[in-house]
Amino acid sequence: MKIIPFLDASTARETTKASLPIKVCMHVLGTAATDPRVLREATALVEAGYTVSIVDIEEKENHQSEEDIQGVHLKHVMVSRSFFSTRFDKSTFVRVATLFVRTTLRLLQAPADIYHGHEVSGLLPCYIAAFLRRKPVIFDAHEMPLFERPLSELGRTRRWLRKLLGVLLTYIVPRCAGVITVSPPIVEELRSRYGVSEVALIRNVPEYQAVAKSDRLRQHLGLKPEVRIALYQGYLQPNRGLDRLIRAAAFLDPDIVIVIMGKNRKTTQAQLEELIANEGVADRVKILPPVPYAELLDWTASADIGLNVASPDYSLNVRYFLPNKFFEYLMAGLPVLTSPLEAMVDVIYTYDVGQVLPSLAPADIGEAINKMLADPAGLARKRGNALEATRKEFYWEKESSRLIDLYQGIFHAAVGKISHDGSLLPAVSESNSNESL
Repeated sequence: MKIIPFLDASTARETTKASLPIKVCMHVLGTAATDPRVLREATALVEAGYTVSIVDIEEKENHQSEEDIQGVHLKHVMVSRSFFSTRFDKSTFVRVATLFVRTTLRLLQAPADIYHGHEVSGLLPCYIAAFLRRKPVIFDAHEMPLFERPLSELGRTRRWLRKLLGVLLTYIVPRCAGVITVSPPIVEELRSRYGVSEVALIRNVPEYQAVAKSDRLRQHLGLKPEVRIALYQGYLQPNRGLDRLIRAAAFLDPDIVIVIMGKNRKTTQAQLEELIANEGVADRVKILPPVPYAELLDWTASADIGLNVASPDYSLNVRYFLPNKFFEYLMAGLPVLTSPLEAMVDVIYTYDVGQVLPSLAPADIGEAINKMLADPAGLARKRGNALEATRKEFYWEKESSRLIDLYQGIFHAAVGKISHDGSLLPAVSESNSNESL
């Protein structure tokens, strides 16, 4: 028998009679103000009448302990700047354990009817708080849990930690009142791996906006009007295949430039810049820092195609992911050239908004970029399809309705469990009698 944390009787009764706002407390092990998904979900709940607070992590040099953004109350757990940059080693366990206790206590102090944990790191403290306060908890998996990197890249300590977390998730996830994730393949993987019947698909799509074609990138880089731009935007991480893009630049036709724009780690950017110099393609590859998110699509719309060359063989998470950048490309009217990643390929073929790379060899990537940009009629058709798809399907105002439906279902199910003596019965799901950890 699987027991799911639930709303206590007094909360359910008071909310039912007085129509008080339902209080939601989210937790993300990061800075909520710079996480578009977390803020989108939080503000969608506020607009639906919920009261939302977020316990997050913030550098104590930069902020007060609490602040309000777009109607959401942020409760910061303050850490030093060195916390974000320290390498993972044995002493990390002390820092992580201390932070875990601090965030859990902060969650317990927050008035909440429902807890919402973002990613595994946010779920664990939320689950403890929800269990102790007898509240429901939602798990929001932004990616495939625990499979962001292959085992071969993990040291002994990290492999041991991943195994431990895997055991905990096997126990916790089926006991969550709701599970959310970002792509159809991850939905199916979570159902199979953790035995949950329902997983809500809430994709990483931006709020709808009509984006005019612009020339910001060419102007910023001092490029001639006839230069065509193939854009990668997003995190500059080793698992995104950016080294392949740089090596592919040698095979590009004249007047084609690859622009890599986004958040970076100093070591990663330094490695990419060194590779650009070694390959002799400084005139073909430009690296730019991230721009404010509110301006991002205006910059995106000044490119000609969007790129994704992450390898599906890198990890299960990469194979299944459906990232922000993909939908940002589409909303800005950019046809997408992508590696054969299951969820992205499905959208590409269903809506005719791009092409799939035949291989990830640098020469093949370069040739695919050349062919795509040499077909103005095909680009115009795919651009129109991308704009139409985002107008009708891939926009946050539509996507967020599934989030609201999930919350309403959880609360109404809890209210419906009030027994004749006023107590709230736990929600029970069927399971095998031999269930164990």
